[in-house]
Amino acid sequence: MTATTDIVQKLWSLCHVLRDEGISYLQYVTELTYLLFLKMMQETGNEDQLPQGYHWSDLVAKEGIEQITFYRALLLELGTNGRSRVQAIFANAQTALKQPRILNKLVTSIDQLDWYSAKAEGLGDLYEGLLEKNASEKKSGAGQYFTPRPLIDCMVELIAPQPGELVQDPAAGTGGFLIASDRYIKQHTDDLFDLSEAQQSFQRHQAFYGIELVQDAHRLLLMNMMLHGIEGAVGLGDTLSPDGQRLTKADAILTNPPFGTKKGGGLPSRDDFTYPTSNKQLAFLQHIYRSLKPGGRAAVVLPDNVLFEDGQGRQIRSDLMDKCNLHTILRLPTGIFYAQGVKTNVLFFQRGLTEKGNTKQVWIYDMRTNMPAFGKRIPLTKVHFQDFEAAYGNDPNGESSRTDQGEDGRFRCFTREAIAKRGENLDISWLRDESLQSGDNLPEPEEIAALIMTKLQTAMEEMEALTALLEPDEVDDEIPEDSEALLPEIQ
Repeated sequence: MTATTDIVQKLWSLCHVLRDEGISYLQYVTELTYLLFLKMMQETGNEDQLPQGYHWSDLVAKEGIEQITFYRALLLELGTNGRSRVQAIFANAQTALKQPRILNKLVTSIDQLDWYSAKAEGLGDLYEGLLEKNASEKKSGAGQYFTPRPLIDCMVELIAPQPGELVQDPAAGTGGFLIASDRYIKQHTDDLFDLSEAQQSFQRHQAFYGIELVQDAHRLLLMNMMLHGIEGAVGLGDTLSPDGQRLTKADAILTNPPFGTKKGGGLPSRDDFTYPTSNKQLAFLQHIYRSLKPGGRAAVVLPDNVLFEDGQGRQIRSDLMDKCNLHTILRLPTGIFYAQGVKTNVLFFQRGLTEKGNTKQVWIYDMRTNMPAFGKRIPLTKVHFQDFEAAYGNDPNGESSRTDQGEDGRFRCFTREAIAKRGENLDISWLRDESLQSGDNLPEPEEIAALIMTKLQTAMEEMEALTALLEPDEVDDEIPEDSEALLPEIQ
């Protein structure tokens, strides 16, 4: 067991104490973020970023009612008078702790951890381990912000971000794609030492950027990036508003946008979308291919409905295949996300140098049919992506030599003409699903329940959208900020 793993387990064990106090898993991780930030500022020698009198040692020195009163004042002070990134992490921060003894237990436990070993292994890895632990707890609901690391690593490796490129995530969550992209570049540049001083500065301050909608997730994102030495611009805002229009065009986009429909059928407040739609995934897809530089590339996780939805969906897919070379689709297995019933895919495409006819053929890899039901019993690992990565090839833009594996294989090629005859429907499967012939590989009961709930949610959203069309003056088309976090956003 590494020191990082040991610390994560010790921190997580404290969560059970707080559960008895009525504090949720996500509240606990947010609370830990505040406290770990103070402690890590001390450990890394960066307390000059904090106002005098509001350091970790000042908190440790107090006890009882005085300590919790000081802690509340500290949160307010750092959210108003700290440096810009400190203010962003502590913006509107409030503690869920009410008992002085609980705060004292957290502070004492954190102070007694093996920080020397943790620093040697990397404080960023420690924090990511904590986020991953939180996401794996189904009761926490935090999985909506967390894409499985093996999937992230696969997407990043195939897109292969390079030094000097702008890498964007318009639905940044806790920063998984940006952190992995930074790690990939560091691994290929001797931790940036192969680069010039100017190039190193670009990688640390400008290369990685994006937007996150939910403030609590944004705090975790900022903390994660800070601990990995990344200071890119990751704002708090809505990509489907003018905030998204202001993002600089990217060389590479890696993302997992939120799932769901705009409440009441409302449309994104942007005037640059050719095809306005209340479907968030279709709106994000338009943002992504419009935000790529000519020749830029993207990998994006999207649910099945994006592949087959008619109307605006069909037009958006056609526009995507005109403006970009949609060269590869990976049909992901079920059960790998917090919202287990959601069936998802990864679309890989490159922005063309022209506006028409860029997609000539689409390769589809079926990693879903006759695959095991992933979950706690069978965790998803990097090994499961090896066959797909070999079939994809080394060229990020799908130009490697490929082989159609036929009707019995997982990798097949479909011409643009064949897709057009299907009404631009990209939801293509050909393998016989053996699980339909046997009860041996049925999903877990909780997965079946999640699928039913997902279908019911979709039906309710469609009914709300229809109601909004019939009675536009009586339905509020804006989604409350708090409600946004309840949708199954899995990044």
